[in-house]
Amino acid sequence: MAKVIDGKEVASEIRRGLAEKIQRLKEGGVTPGLAVIFVGEDPASQIYVRNKEKACEEIGINSTTHRMPEDTPQNELLGLISKLNDDPGVHGILVQLPIPKHMDEEVILRAISADKDVDGFHPINMGLLLTGQGGFKPCTPYGCIKMLDKYGIDIRGKKAVILGRSNIVGKPAALMLLHRDATVTICHSRTDNIAKEIREADILVTAVGKPEMIKGDMIKPGAVVLDVGINRLESGKLVGDVHYQSASSTAGWITPVPGGVGPMTITMLLSNTVEAAEKLC
Repeated sequence: MAKVIDGKEVASEIRRGLAEKIQRLKEGGVTPGLAVIFVGEDPASQIYVRNKEKACEEIGINSTTHRMPEDTPQNELLGLISKLNDDPGVHGILVQLPIPKHMDEEVILRAISADKDVDGFHPINMGLLLTGQGGFKPCTPYGCIKMLDKYGIDIRGKKAVILGRSNIVGKPAALMLLHRDATVTICHSRTDNIAKEIREADILVTAVGKPEMIKGDMIKPGAVVLDVGINRLESGKLVGDVHYQSASSTAGWITPVPGGVGPMTITMLLSNTVEAAEKLC
């Protein structure tokens, strides 16, 4: 039976350490500040933004949410980002995705100062990740690496297979694992014989948004399974991309959904914000 990688537990430990850092920053006259911009009324995003606000409050980050209507002109959003870039009390800026279709996501993300890009999506930070020179790392794959480290799971020399090639999870996860000396394969909708790749994975990262598509008999015995997928069934139940019950009988380690990768995403956002405050103070 697979051992559970408890994201809640790891997140709680990291947040306790962040709270101590924040206290020291405050004693030096600096309160880390995070500005979240939320355009529209996407229900899932609303929940996520509330969770961010709560997490910031709990550890002492000054969080401000700027809510803008769905029909906000792009130039108005860019103007707000410019003001936040120049605000010394704001150390991190996050534009909640997805944004309305009339806006250009690439333009919006480029407008955020790379020094305040705590989501890690600015091309400069992506380039620094590519070349292994630091910068802010995208929060979800960063959280995955932190969980592997916490549980002492060796990455070096292992075959890592990633399902999904998004800029948010798949590509940065591949780079982070590669920098830790894994041999990395990225699979996507055009990959031939994905099942073969999955069965050879020592570390499997799934981020495709297809509920329970990965069954236990598709997984290499003893593999580490990091399930990034969050899918809601018609019953209302939240499940991942992996069929947890059958996978648990084959895998060596596995993250549950919910309670696995999810808590780590917000935690690494907090971590990036604190790091930004330390750099800019």
